[in-house]
Amino acid sequence: MKSKPIIQEKSAVQIIFWTCLAEVLLMQGIFTFSSMLPFFFSEWNLNSVDAGWISGIYYGAYMVSVMILVSITDWIDAKKIYICGALLTLLSCVGFALFVEGYWTAMIFRTLGGIGLAGTYMPGLKALTDRLSGKSRMRATSFYTSSFGVGSALSFLIGGYTQNWFAWETAFWFAGTCALVAMLIVWIILENRPNQVGERSGLRSLDFRPVLRNPRAMGWIACYSTHNYELFAFRSWIVAYLAFALSDAAGGFYIQPSLVVFFGVLLGMPASVIGNELSMRYGRTRIVYSIMGLSAVMAIVAGKSIGMADPLLIAIVLVYGCFVTGESASITTGAIESATDESRGVTLAVHSSIGFIGSFLGPVGFGIVLSAYGGHNNANAWFWAFVSTGIILLIGPLLHFYLRKYKLNNL
Repeated sequence: MKSKPIIQEKSAVQIIFWTCLAEVLLMQGIFTFSSMLPFFFSEWNLNSVDAGWISGIYYGAYMVSVMILVSITDWIDAKKIYICGALLTLLSCVGFALFVEGYWTAMIFRTLGGIGLAGTYMPGLKALTDRLSGKSRMRATSFYTSSFGVGSALSFLIGGYTQNWFAWETAFWFAGTCALVAMLIVWIILENRPNQVGERSGLRSLDFRPVLRNPRAMGWIACYSTHNYELFAFRSWIVAYLAFALSDAAGGFYIQPSLVVFFGVLLGMPASVIGNELSMRYGRTRIVYSIMGLSAVMAIVAGKSIGMADPLLIAIVLVYGCFVTGESASITTGAIESATDESRGVTLAVHSSIGFIGSFLGPVGFGIVLSAYGGHNNANAWFWAFVSTGIILLIGPLLHFYLRKYKLNNL
């Protein structure tokens, strides 16, 4: 039996606002390591491959755990999963501040943080959309996915500047406190829903075959995977790139890389919302293909921008950052709208798990290419790392086109 969205005393606007605010708060620990990467290169004697793994393992842990955690939201109220995930995020941030001393301990607590993200990001979206309907649900998706960008921007800014004024551990303590506040917000704002009994309850909620047999959903999931490869390669390495590129660029002034990334990631929120609105007006497939194609071009331009005047280099990075996130909400909305009400949770689980294969491989792959061509102190290496990212991005639209034309074999 289909469950209807719960009618609450709180308005849809209130629910969307508070849930998005909680998402922003939970993101404070996600890019703290990346924002301090130039410092950790010297502090822990890391090479490009080491740094790529510390960044990537976060999304690898997410990829492995999200399939289960999001699938069971078709059975268990997503709010309960979210609160548990927020608690793990809190523990990962505090543990990083207290116990991390180098590569291996960083890997442990980044792994824990990735599991926390798996319990909050898509379960948070499921908790939100379960309590809304119609256009409110469609627009909530774009605002919620864009709030990921706002939180990411603040994570870069706070991490980069905290390191200048305090011990690096302070940023992780702050991120842990934010996770606690987010947990309390969701606990109070979202009303509880009963467990569901029916086709998708219990272990049946872990049956992924209906999604894998849905070519429309799988096409969007393919796009999401290569989108995430680019997105998380960009966000994991962009501070280190700017720290290198701005120091060599002609122009005569210096700006904190974390500040540039803050504005770049912040611009990703309206870019994602605008992309979704354009998709609703002109067609989702057309807009997503266009944005991903232009983003691949901008990856090449960004890789060739070392040596340009500082203002021009910064402008290129900011524009590229908008294209990197421009199709995010459109792709996720496409996946949600391709699913039935009974399989929305498991569709989001497959969407997140397969999609975050790209999130895991992006930072690692970028670091491997960077190392293969000379390391993070070589301009040619940065160029080929960006080019490889753009090439992989284009695989998503090609797979989506194929799956639209040909049905998947039954599994």
